[in-house]
Order: sequence, then structure tokens, then C-alpha cells
Amino acid sequence: MKNPTQYLISAALLCAAFLVLPARASEGPSDAKGPVVLPPTVLALPVEQAILTSPPHVPPPIKRNYSARVIVNLEVLEVVGKLADGVEYTFWTYGGSVPGSFIRIREGDVVEFHLNNHPSSKLPHNIDLHAVTGPGGGATSTFTAPGHSSQFTFQALNPGLYVYHCATAPVPMHIGNGMYGLILVEPKGGMPPIDKEYYVMQGEFYTSGRYGEEGLQSFDMGKAIDEHPAYVLFNGSVGSLVGDKAITANVGEHVRIYFGVGGPNLTSSFHVIGEIFDRVYPEAGLSLPNANVQTTLVPSGGATMVEFKVDVPGTYIMVDHSLTRAFNKGALGMLKVNGAEDRVIYSGKEIDAVYLGAQAEAGSDSAKREAELKQKILAEIRSNPAIAGLTKEMQVEKGKQVYMGLCFACHQMDGKGLPGAFPPLAGSDYMLADRDRAIRTVLKGMTGPVTVNGVTFNSAMPPQEAVLTDAQIADVLTYVYNSWGNTGDAFTRDQVKAIRNEQH
Repeated sequence: MKNPTQYLISAALLCAAFLVLPARASEGPSDAKGPVVLPPTVLALPVEQAILTSPPHVPPPIKRNYSARVIVNLEVLEVVGKLADGVEYTFWTYGGSVPGSFIRIREGDVVEFHLNNHPSSKLPHNIDLHAVTGPGGGATSTFTAPGHSSQFTFQALNPGLYVYHCATAPVPMHIGNGMYGLILVEPKGGMPPIDKEYYVMQGEFYTSGRYGEEGLQSFDMGKAIDEHPAYVLFNGSVGSLVGDKAITANVGEHVRIYFGVGGPNLTSSFHVIGEIFDRVYPEAGLSLPNANVQTTLVPSGGATMVEFKVDVPGTYIMVDHSLTRAFNKGALGMLKVNGAEDRVIYSGKEIDAVYLGAQAEAGSDSAKREAELKQKILAEIRSNPAIAGLTKEMQVEKGKQVYMGLCFACHQMDGKGLPGAFPPLAGSDYMLADRDRAIRTVLKGMTGPVTVNGVTFNSAMPPQEAVLTDAQIADVLTYVYNSWGNTGDAFTRDQVKAIRNEQH
């Protein structure tokens, strides 16, 4: 893993290099123009401080039916936090959370926006709010060094739910480190009343280590360019919305989820397993909600609002329905609903009965007879050394073909290896002492020093788990264990499968 301090210094130098180029929206500050001169009609508006909340919470609905001057103070913090169990990451955040603080204003409001970059930050940052009409969405006015504060004013002209994010170069790195959030501009008539509101955002993390690799991870620009994230997450960490952290509701309540995608690259297929969205506001536009939707597509840098009534109790799983992201990369959350059952709407499991298929007893008898014959064949093989030997011989011949295709260049045709480079397999005390270790070595690979027959070798064995099947690994090990004077029992594909499925 790269040294995080060196990495941040390199990133800072990269950002500094951008600043010598002609200024663009994401790459440098414009000259400060001094406080805006507001017309009397705006100066006469009441002033209020915006309430900001961390996910999954949402500020209270706006009750007023008039515009106001709203002051937003948003702080940039670079913090080390939990990405997954045993995995830490240096997040770049708005307000100390990923996603950043939820901002709620009203159509027509005049917003005085303050971006404050904490003195402990290593890098300058800015903010592009998609709700802003103006160059860079505010990015040109908010390039802010550590220990500095920037201010600009905008009027919220368009209602909707909008993403905000950092637009400092390199932009994908700033977003990929967690610098995104949502700003809701309520329409002048307000949002329809609802029982529960929640804030969820999806984003990718491109870590130097693989998913679940422990320790402090750093950002990998190569993986980001290739769009191969180790993690795809809701609200910035694995398990951020499960167990005690799950969002909740009661039977009969209506739930609204403000959902956005920070990116920097992937589109989300947002779905709640076991629920149908009564209303979806596609791309977070408020004018034409869709009805009775199962899964809604949300682009990177986009958002949506979904609303639904919860009719029966239970735990509902929220996912990106690109399902390896949900079940293998972390894009999963929970909605826990309490209340009385309605078994007409959903009965739960009513009967657990044996199903025998169309042939019923005849089919069942046939399956039993097949199982009996298989057992007799296995028993005959065990009791007849000739048959068992032929089976092992076949594995040896199959394994020899695998060995000649992959292994002999390093370990040689006679199994003696290469002195000082690759250890011998013939008469190897290291290999023959532990059959499980032999399987694990072929599957997972090995690096670093190893002592074989009293001689230390320091080379690398590449993993073959993505190259060879369980049967091929069993065959090649059977060949190795029964060649060049070695003797041993045959390996089985079940033994290999058990090692392949080990959890680390």
C-alpha cells in the first residue's frame, strides 16, 4: 500500500500543477469581487440560517410560503473513517460525512453560501452545486485553500433535488474520496406532506487494496480511470444502513427517500426489495412523477425521489440492482418496518410440503434407485483396487497435461525446479507435508521466502484460481504427488472447492 502522507503530498502537487494553467471552472479561483450589492427587495427578506443534516437524516420541511435570505455554512473536512470492518480510508467530506450535509432551501430563496476549508485539510477544495445557475455551479467562486473561507451568493431559480460535488482538479479523485451531497430546492407550494424522509447516496471507492483488504486504504487513480471500483456503497461505508443503522418506518406510513449518485462514474439501478414505488420523480424533476415503479435508473451526478407506503412489517433491502455491487461491493441498506401483519396483502409462508413432481411416487422411487446404484458403484471402486487405481491413473494423465501447459517451465519436466529460483517438487518436504497447503498455494499463489529440503527460495508463485477449475487443480496435484518418486493419494475436486471457498 502507498504511504498515505506521500500520496496526499503527490495529490497536492498535482493540484498545484493545475493552477498554473489558464483558469477553468474546476481549476482555480477567480478574483474576489467583494460583497454583492443586493437590491432593496432582497435586503428586505427575512434572514435565516440553513439547517444542515448528516445522512440518512433530512432537515425539516420548509413551512414558510415566502422567499428568504438563507445563510449556508458548509465545512470541508478531511477525515479518516471506516470504509468497512477493519478497513479505513481518508475521506474528503462536506460536513464530516459521506455524502455531505443535506441542504434544504426554497424556490426563490437568495442564498449566501460560505465554504469553509478546515485548517487541518491538506488540499484546496471547492463546490459545484447543480442547483446554481452560474459558471461552474459556484465552483469558480469557491476555490478555497486550507484554513480559508469563500463566499458567494445565488438565487434558487429552479425547484428540484440536485447533486453537489467538488470540482477541484483532479475532479474524479475529489468526488471518489467522498465529496458529494444533495441540495433540495422545494417548490414555492412546498413538498407534499409525508411521514418519513431519508437521505441516501451511492458512490464508488477506488482503493489500492481489494474489497475487504484491511488497513488504511488509498485512492487508486488507475482503477478510477478503468472504472473498476473495489467498493460501491450507500452513504460511504459497508453496512452504513444495516442493523442498528437501518432506516425505519411503521406499517401504514408513507416514506420518501431522497436518493442521489455522487459517482464519479457509475449509474445506479435503485430498488427496494419487496416494495413498489408509488411515485418516482425521474431525474428529480418535480413536475411529472411516474407511478408504480419497480426500479429506477439514476445517473452519476443525478438524483431521484421515491415515495411508497409500507403495508406489512419486515426488513426491506435497498440495493443497486446491478446486484454484484449490492452483494459483493457494499451497495446495500435496510428499511425496517414495525407494525401489525396483514396476511391478505402478504401471508408469509403458509405451507411447507414435499413436492415430488408430476411422476410422484414413481419419480421418487426412481431417484432412490439411482442413489442406491451410485453408492454401489462407489463401494465397488473402494473394494476393488484395480478400479480405484485406474481412476487415479486417469487423474495423473489429465494432471500431466495441465502441468506441461502451465508448470514445467519453472519446475522443469523432472520436477527438480531451478536452483536459486524455483523450488523442486520432486521429493519436496515442504509440499508433501501439507496437502491443504499445496492446494492453497496453487489456488491463491505464494510470495516470499520458503525453505524446501533445507534450501531457501524467494520467488513468486502466481495464483491459479481464475485460470484452473477445481478438477484441473485436483488432477495436476495428483500428478505431482505421484511423479518423480513422490507417492500420495489422489486429490478430489471437493477438497479443492473447500479451500477455494475459505473466508479470509
